[in-house]
Amino acid sequence: MQIFLDTADVREIRELSELGLVNGVTTNPSIIAKEGRPFREIVDEILTLVDGPISLEVVSTDTAGMVKEARELAKLHKNVVVKIPLILDGLKAVRHLSGEGIKTNVTLCFSAPQALLAAKAGATYISPFVGRLDDVSDVGMDLVREILAIYKNYRYSTLVLAASLRTPIHFLEAALAGADVCTLPPAVLRQLIKHPLTDIGLAGFLADWKKVPKGA
Repeated sequence: MQIFLDTADVREIRELSELGLVNGVTTNPSIIAKEGRPFREIVDEILTLVDGPISLEVVSTDTAGMVKEARELAKLHKNVVVKIPLILDGLKAVRHLSGEGIKTNVTLCFSAPQALLAAKAGATYISPFVGRLDDVSDVGMDLVREILAIYKNYRYSTLVLAASLRTPIHFLEAALAGADVCTLPPAVLRQLIKHPLTDIGLAGFLADWKKVPKGA
């Protein structure tokens, strides 16, 4: 399973990519806006830090506008994947872009039928939003499992990118379900690394090491 960082915080991307665990980055307009810096400046830095898929989202909501934006974004770098919202015009745009060889990440997916349509349109990735479904008392991870089952039934090549993951449990469940990719906020990736028993064990080892007689 690939791990993407869901952030535009260049400092976090730089630090965590040094672990060798980060395969790509996902962004959206809200994430970019939090940084308070020019879009192109942020993107150029991210593209130098991670040699993998970098999702950048269009802001148009009509097909022509989305296609135009997508073409411009795709020109920035071979690793750019264009995020397209799962709306009618978005699916039309995905069909156009797929025909041009431009990779797409269809975002804001909240149902399995939506995911099936995105795959038929030629999406490279589908992003089911797990946490947001949990917020409305649905079981977000059930959607990931449904999409994986449907894609297996019909042998779609669209990759399932589990998004809106907020906890280590979300990550674990996505991995068990067989998601192709998980995109995580930096804080959640850091949580995955830590475990209280690891800290306790290490502290014990170091304390006992101090008791070992040291030779000359």
